[in-house]
Amino acid sequence: MPSWGIIPIPCDNTDQMSVCGVDEAGKGSVLGPMVTAGVLVVDPSELDGLGMKDSKQLSPGRREELYEIIVKRWKTAAVVKSPADIDSRPGTMNTFTASCHAEVIQRLTPAKAYLDACDVNAARFGTIVKSFSGLSNLEIVSEHKADDKFLIVGAASIVAKVTRDRLIEELSNEFGSVGSGYPSDPATIAFLEEYVRRTGTPPSCARRTWKTVDEVIARCSQQSLSDFF
Repeated sequence: MPSWGIIPIPCDNTDQMSVCGVDEAGKGSVLGPMVTAGVLVVDPSELDGLGMKDSKQLSPGRREELYEIIVKRWKTAAVVKSPADIDSRPGTMNTFTASCHAEVIQRLTPAKAYLDACDVNAARFGTIVKSFSGLSNLEIVSEHKADDKFLIVGAASIVAKVTRDRLIEELSNEFGSVGSGYPSDPATIAFLEEYVRRTGTPPSCARRTWKTVDEVIARCSQQSLSDFF
């Protein structure tokens, strides 16, 4: 399995910076890690003209191009949580995600952070992230769809998405094609079903507490029973 945790991303720019954006990729995935990333700048207007936007609106090739620009020009950080980390988390997935946002902020120590809120209550999400960060003077802007609204969060979404895509590629090298890792992806479900039928257990890259895994196990068990009748 890949070695996951906090990924150090080199940056040539070592000047003091004060504003960061934070976003995550893979929160709802059934396979592979969740990656939370941040990008730190002096002024968000530095990102103007580069075509930054929510990573989901960009082609894989363009995301890679922008990723290389971002990590060379600005300080970035990515925190990676494995399926085992997610399965053993205390509390809800939203609270766990807030703690990951806080980990990124602790590494970047901005004066102000823009967050893509995953809680239905965006203000509450921001309050939880701030409390986890331990930075009492931190200013938080926590909004839904922040990756569409703020270039700095769009940049963070690109770093998170590219980092996660590379880790998913590592999983495919180990297990064979696993698809995108999301429950909506037929290739991911096909991989899970084949693996469970063959081994009797989910793969180590699966989030075993996810309902999708339970459903796959149940289907495979029914299919196995039907073989006897």
